[in-house]
Amino acid sequence: MQTYSQISLKPFNTFGIDVTAQKFVQVESVEDLKDLLKNNYASEIFVLGGGSNMLLTKNIDKTVAHINLKGIEILQESGNEVLIKAMAGESWHRFVLYCLDNGLGGLENLSLIPGNVGTSPIQNIGAYGVELKDTFEECTALNVQTLELKKFNKEECKFGYRDSVFKNAEKGKYIITDVTFRLTRNKHKLNTAYGAIGAFLEEQGIEEPDIKDISNAVIQIRQSKLPNPKELGNSGSFFKNPIVTKDLLKNIQKSYPEVPFYEVDSEHVKIPAGWLIDRAGLKGTREGDAGVHTKQALVLVNYGDASGKDILQLAEKVQQKVKDLFGVEIEPEVNIF
Repeated sequence: MQTYSQISLKPFNTFGIDVTAQKFVQVESVEDLKDLLKNNYASEIFVLGGGSNMLLTKNIDKTVAHINLKGIEILQESGNEVLIKAMAGESWHRFVLYCLDNGLGGLENLSLIPGNVGTSPIQNIGAYGVELKDTFEECTALNVQTLELKKFNKEECKFGYRDSVFKNAEKGKYIITDVTFRLTRNKHKLNTAYGAIGAFLEEQGIEEPDIKDISNAVIQIRQSKLPNPKELGNSGSFFKNPIVTKDLLKNIQKSYPEVPFYEVDSEHVKIPAGWLIDRAGLKGTREGDAGVHTKQALVLVNYGDASGKDILQLAEKVQQKVKDLFGVEIEPEVNIF
């Protein structure tokens, strides 16, 4: 366990926000994590994973625990099903590629999502018609008070749209140390229903795609729409797609009959937040080095030297304009500190 003082967190968050950590600890094992918690109150620790779903607006005066647990292990194979465990500090995309290289299906639609494995259940990450919960088996988490390890199954995680028990009832009480997935060895259930994937495969002349074809399609689509955080600071989708009543949808359709929507239940629909922001005339908006991406209005970006407060201020302006124009409140998907 290595400890540093007064270190910039710019390399550790995908927005590239330059804030300072008073104390920074590289956590390489579960024992490191337990030792850190034995010597510090949990309230004094700021847990940092891949830094991909956060916006830092100020210096961190707590001890930053960078979760750097590594390892991937196949636990069990039974028929067509494979249980595979990845430690929390593994890069999510590298883990997906590992699974693909070993012929394991189920995660291909989640290719190129930034961040680490350990934070994926917290957000119930999802993309292109698939969510983490679809292949999730269980995760192990350390209770920050008792220092006991507990396993959470799918039901206990209470997954929702970009949501889980770790963002609600158990928020701040546990640190995830590893995640286990139930994947397939041969009879893969391919999900090509998302329009862009089907169109890409058709353009490539691929009539019988395999899991790597799906992954490649997702990667190409994401790269065409979303900026690379290594080149342009961002955290991917900044806002959640709002769920609204059908009555509100009808009001919006009076002025915007082309509004896209997806039925959630008999009374509610989901409207793409990116569409709302785009129609509000905000795509490409820039205030200093904080901006709305030119290709994907759902993404806020740091053109170089924007502070977290600059990004937050722009986000609040976007929220207000969408609310004024459509009567819809859009919520941040990222965690704001």
